[in-house]
Amino acid sequence: MRLPAPVELSSGLTAEMEEDRWVPGSLQLLVDGTPQSHVNLRDPSELFFEYVRRIGHVIDLIAEPGRPVSALHLGGGAFTLPRYIEATRPGSRQQVIELEGALVDLVREAAPLPQRASIRVRRGDAREVLARLPEGMRGAMDVVVVDIFAGARTPAHVSSVEFYELIRPFLAPGGVVVVNAADGKGQPFVRGQIATLSALFSSVAAIAEPQVLKGRRFGNVVLVASGARSPGVEGAGRSVSTDPDRLDWLPRLLAGGPHPARMLVGRELEDFARGAKPVTDATAVDSPLPAKEFFDRG
Repeated sequence: MRLPAPVELSSGLTAEMEEDRWVPGSLQLLVDGTPQSHVNLRDPSELFFEYVRRIGHVIDLIAEPGRPVSALHLGGGAFTLPRYIEATRPGSRQQVIELEGALVDLVREAAPLPQRASIRVRRGDAREVLARLPEGMRGAMDVVVVDIFAGARTPAHVSSVEFYELIRPFLAPGGVVVVNAADGKGQPFVRGQIATLSALFSSVAAIAEPQVLKGRRFGNVVLVASGARSPGVEGAGRSVSTDPDRLDWLPRLLAGGPHPARMLVGRELEDFARGAKPVTDATAVDSPLPAKEFFDRG
C-alpha cells in the first residue's frame, strides 16, 4: 500500500500514516511519533486501542443495536469512531470537527471515508466551530465524543466548564457526552474533568483499567456524562451523582470490557474526585505529557 507523505500541522508537529504490520489492512495515525488513531479498513467495526473500545461500547448502548444515531465528534484523528458508527449503525448522521486541515487531507487520502456515509467534516478549533454550528443540530445529538489532543496532550481551553457548556445544548434528551482523558500519578487532570462534568451533568461515570484509576501508571480514562444540571458553575458544590434513569446501562458497559476494567460511579466517584474543583477558563491547564516510554513501539 502506497501511503501519502507525512505532513506538518499548524502546531509544528508532524502527522503520518503507517501500516500496522500486525493487523492486515489496518493503518495507524502518528503525530510526532505518538499513536493517535488506528483504523481497520477491512473491518471498521473492529476497534484496536483499549480506550476507543470503551467508547465504542458506550456508542453500542445508547440505542437499540443497528439503529442510526446522530453523533458529534470533537477531534477527528483517523475518523475511527465515525467509521465504527457507520459500520455498526448504517445511516447515522455524523459531524466531525477537526482543527488540522492538513491532517484531514492526509487521512482522507490514505483511508477515504465510505462514500455512502453521512459524515460531514468541519475544520477549525472545536470551541469556535461549536459556536457556529447550525441551529438545527441543537437538541439532536445522541452522543458527543470529546477526544481532542494536540500531540499527546489535551489543550486547556477544551477542558473547562465554559467549553462543556457549549456542548450541552446539542444533546438530545438522554444524550450522552463521552470524554477521553489521559493522566498519570494522582490523576489530577482526570479528577478535575470529573468535577467539571459533575457541575454540569447529573450522571457521571469513569471507566478505565484499574491501575490507571489508582494512579499507578499513565493511561486513558473514559468519562461518561448525561442529564443536564442547571446552567452555570453553581453545581460545583454538589456531590457527584449517577441518575439510574439516565445511565441504567452502566453495568453492561463495564461487562463489555476490555478487561481488566473498573468503573467509578456514585460514592466511589465522589471519593475519587474529592477535593477537585470544576475547571474554568481561568484555571484550565493542558493535560500532562506522558513519559516517552509510554509510546515506545520498540
